[in-house]
Amino acid sequence: MDIVALLQCLQPYIPGSTLRQCSRIVRALLVMTGRVTMLGMSRWAGKGGSYRTIQRFCATIIPWGILFWVFFRHYLYCRGDVYLVAGDDVIVTKAGTCTHGLDRFFASLYGTPVPGLAFFTLSLVSVQARRAFPLRVAQVVRSDAEKAASKAKAAAKKSKAPCAKRRPGRPKGSKNKPKADETFTPELWRMAGWLDALLQLSAGVIPLTYVGLDGPCGNHHALPMARQSQLHLISKLRYDAALYFPYTGPYAGRGPHRQYGDKVDYDHLPVQYLKETTVERHMQTCIYQMHLLPKEFPQPLNVVIIAKTNLCTQARAHVVLFSSDLALAYTSLMDYYGLRFQIEFNFRDAKQYWGLEDFMNVTPTGGTNAANLALFMVNVAYRLRADVHPRDPDYSVLDLQADCRGYKYVEETIQMLPEKPEPVLLAKILNRVAGLGRIHATQSSFSFS
Repeated sequence: MDIVALLQCLQPYIPGSTLRQCSRIVRALLVMTGRVTMLGMSRWAGKGGSYRTIQRFCATIIPWGILFWVFFRHYLYCRGDVYLVAGDDVIVTKAGTCTHGLDRFFASLYGTPVPGLAFFTLSLVSVQARRAFPLRVAQVVRSDAEKAASKAKAAAKKSKAPCAKRRPGRPKGSKNKPKADETFTPELWRMAGWLDALLQLSAGVIPLTYVGLDGPCGNHHALPMARQSQLHLISKLRYDAALYFPYTGPYAGRGPHRQYGDKVDYDHLPVQYLKETTVERHMQTCIYQMHLLPKEFPQPLNVVIIAKTNLCTQARAHVVLFSSDLALAYTSLMDYYGLRFQIEFNFRDAKQYWGLEDFMNVTPTGGTNAANLALFMVNVAYRLRADVHPRDPDYSVLDLQADCRGYKYVEETIQMLPEKPEPVLLAKILNRVAGLGRIHATQSSFSFS
């Protein structure tokens, strides 16, 4: 497939020189080996893709949000599919002190905060295709005030001295605070801005109802942020979250009506809320769905509890999922939250193949362009593989790179010959050489230029 023709849909939104640079870089990324740096790309970009050209591209301010959306509309959007919004952070480890936005962020792979960069990504997840498409990437840069507040909070937690037990009842002089009027954290303010920008692009094209966020966003601060954007939140609560059944008893006769009933005991869940039970070998899985009241949230929650029991040892564990949509079925809630994990596969591909972990740009614009380019290549690679998947479902990114690299080698070799081979012989040579490094060896399917 001609990369220039593939990226032609972006022409109205960026200058022609930037589009030409982008097409050469995309071709280089598809054929190159080794670390994905500016120097590495310049070695594979060929004529018109010098190191200085790639430097100019990385120093150019590019409207990546619009480019992601236009490419998605042209090549990846299916009109009949149902789409969800999913968001999560990806941590890129970095050393040194010069990179813009360098800070310590918690990385789940290491289980501890690590020095590096954080990029928040919003994706659209297709329920039918079971695939996430990155549409917005923004670097998380914490202000000095946020860093100071974080350090003060950690210090206060460490030096907290044991205090005397507080008297039961409400403290004297305390006043009611509206739950829905709580202020957002700086992190949620940034997230709300990125989410609103995505919703403005998709308005009138894709009806979006749900946003799936990771466990750290499963709190009473994130719910108003999602509802402010007219979306229902799907996330996960802590395993020990304090949840209460609605009170259904009689009125006491004085004072306000009681709202909260018994607290949920995760080890003894009521049978009337059981929706499904399955047994696989020695593991029993029970799924419960109920409407519960957490005291910190401004509204009831649609809660699904997945409890697993080892029938041999009687060991038990559970996961608590929730949604602000009280009418959402438990099967859909579980399915939608599980689909959120598709963005993790995008992060894996961006790091493994497209340079998200390798780039060495230290400026704000250079880092932003490198991260956006890596995740933009995830969509480009999906589009290039889409034509092959109907007849070769196992066609992977490694197969795509092997095909493109083989065609690159053949084209460079043909240019050295005094006469160009016949078209039939040339096609056989291309197909044979392109399949040498493939994981799944089948006949090559497209020409690369």
